Parts: sequence; C-alpha cells; structure tokens
Amino acid sequence: MDGTVRPSSALAFDVRRVRQDFPILSTTVHGKPLVFLDSGASAQKPRAVLDAMLRMMETSYANVHRGAYHLSEASTAAYEAAREAVARFLNARDVREVVFTTNSTAAINLVAHSYGRGVLKPGQAVVVTEMEHHANFVPWQMLAQAHGIELRIADVTDAGELDMADLEAKLADGKVGLVAVTHMSNVLGTVTPAARIAALAHANGAKVLFDGSQAVVHRRVDVQALEADFYVFTGHKLYGPTGIGVLWGRMELLDAMPPFLGGGDMISEVTREGFRPAPVPAKFEAGTPPIVEAVGLHAAIDYVSAIGMDAIEAHERALVDQAMAKLSAIEDLTLIGRAQDRGGVFSFALGNAHAHDLSTLLDRVGIAVRAGRHCAEPLHVRIGHDSTCRASFGLYTTHEEVDFLAEALASARRFFT
Repeated sequence: MDGTVRPSSALAFDVRRVRQDFPILSTTVHGKPLVFLDSGASAQKPRAVLDAMLRMMETSYANVHRGAYHLSEASTAAYEAAREAVARFLNARDVREVVFTTNSTAAINLVAHSYGRGVLKPGQAVVVTEMEHHANFVPWQMLAQAHGIELRIADVTDAGELDMADLEAKLADGKVGLVAVTHMSNVLGTVTPAARIAALAHANGAKVLFDGSQAVVHRRVDVQALEADFYVFTGHKLYGPTGIGVLWGRMELLDAMPPFLGGGDMISEVTREGFRPAPVPAKFEAGTPPIVEAVGLHAAIDYVSAIGMDAIEAHERALVDQAMAKLSAIEDLTLIGRAQDRGGVFSFALGNAHAHDLSTLLDRVGIAVRAGRHCAEPLHVRIGHDSTCRASFGLYTTHEEVDFLAEALASARRFFT
C-alpha cells in the first residue's frame, strides 16, 4: 500500500463533457486547435474555478480574520472553508494542520527554514533524491550551507525509479533527521513508493516530507495512509489558480516549529520587547493571505472530487498506456524513464534535435509541450540529456491528442533527419 487508491476497474469518464468546462480548450494556436500537453507546469482552469473567484470578488471580498462586519466575516468563512476542503482532500486528522502558502516552493522553504533551523541540529542530515524539482533541492542546499546540515542525495536507477537500497544505505547511520522526496517526478512521471519510504525513514528515526505537486493531480492521496509527516502541493497544477499552495504537517511538528515570516495575523501579542506567535496554522500565515485564490482552490478540489479521483486516475492510466505504446514505436525517439508505476508525464528526446527546436515545431501545429531541464538539472545530468521535451496530461487530455502528438513527432523526425 503506497497511500494512493487505485481503481479496480475502468470507471465512467466523459472527457468530452469535461472539456466543455474549460473555456481555453476551444481556442486555436497558429490557426490549429489547441492541444495542451503542459499541465504538469500549470493546468488549465475549469469555469467553476473562474466563476467562484469572480463571485467572491463581486459579492463578499474583504480581508479575513480582522473585521467585525458582514463582508469580512463572509470572506473569513470562505477562506476557512477552503482549509476544511483541503483537509478532507488529504484526509488530514485536524483542519489546523493545513497551512496556506503561495505555492509548493514556499511550503518547502517554510519547512526547510522552520523545521530545518528550528528543530534539526547541526550535524544531522537531510536526504533528497536525484529526481527532485529544484524546489525540493535548493532549499536543503541552502540549509546545509547556513546551518551545518549534511545533504545526502539518493540515487535513481536507469529505469527512472528511486533506488531504495541506496536510500536505505543513506539512512543506516541514524543521523538523518528528514527525508524530502517527490511523490511523483515532474520529469519522469515516476510515482515513488511513498508509504515504503515513510516506513523506512521512521524506522531510522527520520521524518519525511513528500512533494505532492504532481501526485495530487493524478491520484487520490491520503496522508494518514502514507504516514507522511509533511505533504505539500500547489493549487495551479490542480486546476486552481496561481498564488495558493498547501503545507500539511502533523500538529506536533508544526507546534514545535518557529514562525517563518513575521507580520500581521501570525502573532497573538506584540510588545516593545518581543512577540508571542499565534497558534497553528496562523503562526505560519503572516500578512494578508491569498483569499480569492483559496476560494479558487476550494472550487478546484470540489470539481475534481465531483468527477472522482478514481475516475481521473483510470482515464490517465489509459492515456499513459497508449502514450507508452505510441511513443516507443517512433524511431530515434528516446523516452526518459521506464518506471513501473508512473503518471501522465513523459519526457523525451528526438535524435539530435534540440528540445527547444522540437517544442517550437510542435507549437506550429498547436501542440504545447515544455522544453528544457524542467527545474531538475541534477536529474538531467543523471540521465545524460542536456534538455528534453515534456508532455504532461490533464484530466481533459484525450486519446486523439495522444495520437496527434505521436503523429507530429514522427513528422518532426523526418523534418530533422
């Protein structure tokens, strides 16, 4: 059990009906229908999210937690309702364990600063992996430089999976205080065995943080089943707005951590001599929070929950199977990673064509993919590619779009030959 729920059979999923909820998908690019295959960077937004945010601004917007008047109370209720929605979505045991940030990067930096400097001691170690996004790599490098923490990096196998034997070896001396690992790679699509990682970390006296930025989009996540200590994700990949992210942490850990930022709403009392922080979660939410964005995230969670994460996962698994077969058949195309458990993210290289040239060529026929190192330079060094193209699926991706991508790549191969 890895903390995710898998469908036992194909579930009804009407992707054409779903696509009607996303206004941008009816647009054209260079006179061609838009084929948006960059949801791993930032997903498109359904009308339910757009409407909820507009309605909030038109009818009940005010600052939260500070006003004894109707609009402020209504705005506060909407903001806190979003926190409750996140808690249900992750199966948090206490709504106060949900801290709003601006994105996953901010959430990881919060843990690196507050838990890293406030709880971890110099001489302890943090373990990350070769497949991490820079957001789950650089904050720990900064902590190592400033706080005397040793940074250890677990290997990735040639198949693009986490080398569990190497991870175990890096934990064996008992000096590791925290393991910080992606739940799903934004480059390889690899889904890591999160529950096994958590069990291994705990057996060796370490806590564990999962970067769920990709995973929560593609499958159901239960932080209790995972036995996670921290879990982060960002709203804009989950069909919500930018500017809103989530840190979930176990209450006893959050209580032990000092504040990250200082200012309004994170204090209980301020005197000339000092201050007393507010309880969790307010302790970590300094300043005016992302109020409208939280409402948008709530709408996005309601949207995917109404469809059903099991149905979404079943749809995307079918797309993954199709893409593996289609892309593997293209001559001179190299698929990066062959993990047994993977989500709808595919990075690839085509012969000697530069990723940016290939991406530009695909754009001319309406296909949007990402090109570059995908904020994962150490992983690209490991796989031996300076840059790659990446196609990433959303719940609105169709089988016809996967076919069209394969046809366009076959055509591009002839172009670059």
